[in-house]
Amino acid sequence: MGQLLIKNARVVNQNAQTECDILLENDYIQRIDSSINAVNTEVIDVKGKYVLPGMIDDQVHFREPGLTQKGTIATESRAALAGGITSYMEQPNTVPQTTTIDKLEEKFGIAANTSFANYSFLFGGTNDNLEELKKLDKNACSGVKLFLGSSTGNMLVDDVEVIEKIFRNTEMVISAHCEDEGTIKRNLEHYKAQYGNDIPVQYHPLIRSAEACYLSSSQAIALAKKTGARLHVFHVSTGKETQLFRNDIPLKEKKITAEVCIHHLWFSKVDYKTKGNLIKWNPAIKTAEDRAQLWDALLDDRIDVVATDHAPHTLEEKQNVYTKAPSGGPLVQHALPALLNKYREGKIPLEKIVEKTSHNPAILFQINKRGFIREGYFADLTVVDTNDPWQVGKKNIHYKCGWSPFEGEVFNARVTHTFVNGHLAYENGVFSERRNAKRLTFDRQ
Repeated sequence: MGQLLIKNARVVNQNAQTECDILLENDYIQRIDSSINAVNTEVIDVKGKYVLPGMIDDQVHFREPGLTQKGTIATESRAALAGGITSYMEQPNTVPQTTTIDKLEEKFGIAANTSFANYSFLFGGTNDNLEELKKLDKNACSGVKLFLGSSTGNMLVDDVEVIEKIFRNTEMVISAHCEDEGTIKRNLEHYKAQYGNDIPVQYHPLIRSAEACYLSSSQAIALAKKTGARLHVFHVSTGKETQLFRNDIPLKEKKITAEVCIHHLWFSKVDYKTKGNLIKWNPAIKTAEDRAQLWDALLDDRIDVVATDHAPHTLEEKQNVYTKAPSGGPLVQHALPALLNKYREGKIPLEKIVEKTSHNPAILFQINKRGFIREGYFADLTVVDTNDPWQVGKKNIHYKCGWSPFEGEVFNARVTHTFVNGHLAYENGVFSERRNAKRLTFDRQ
């Protein structure tokens, strides 16, 4: 690809802001300096804009293979570029499920041919694939995923002995969806007795309750402490759960970490009245008090990562009655603009956004040469204009499903450029048709 020079960048990196130029060569950041002059080099002047490390989304559902009416690796990774996401980790609840090494490598093959952003996948643990999991090389993929509560794809792992064996038999990060299935079933039957299948969606956070979340996550954390496993709790949704995590040691020393998703930071239960099933997620969006406590835990470092849990469904599916409407929604294009709105409101510093969306995922999953703006690192960069308002609408949504829970929302900031391994993959609404994505690699000794 040769060289490309980014001039007049306001770089946000490692808890500091720096005015500088960035010289890219082929896939990498070659040089960072206060002023760089390069001959016969393409120059992109980003004066007045911020340059951030590309966001690393540790939890997405891109639906391929088998559920491609909702989305594909190509369509959703392309949408991710418009949201400043340059790398993602995709989940195993596809059709077929990613629960064997062969199926894992098949997904890597699809991504190698079609992905617009850097990629890895999580290997799904089940009640009966422990021996296959033991064969998995610890650097093969981003980690292991356990559904300790049922969700899309019916990959529930509920055999306590098997769960403990999984915790004892992998060195990889175990990412867990934590909701207690027994509690959820009892709550669901209670409301079905009153409403049948057409339960008002505002009862969703009472069915997938705070108690169900806390019971499951606290048990998983207790087991991680008992076994010494490396546990990462996905999409924490309650204030009570935040008390389970530490902020008194550096991230590199943590054995138990936590993630929060953008929808749990943005919406609350009052939004079910207007959004309905469009904001039906598992775990459920809960109270404004829960949301406030999630923000507190994010800002004081009990919660380590912000992700999307991007999980598209067709609008037709979402319009079903409660018990038939799937949980999940599309978010990769709009998560960073939503966080930047919160920056404008004074809720979170830019440096903290970068830490939670880029630095920490790279540290937590031990990703090679990504997540930071450093010489010698891959040139995954996002340029944002924090003073360019725009409204989310059908004409500017890039998800295959064609809708967003943020429709009608005005964001104050937009992603103007996204670089993937030094290649300008997205610029002011225009996507490059050239793919320069790579399989994420890991440094786990």
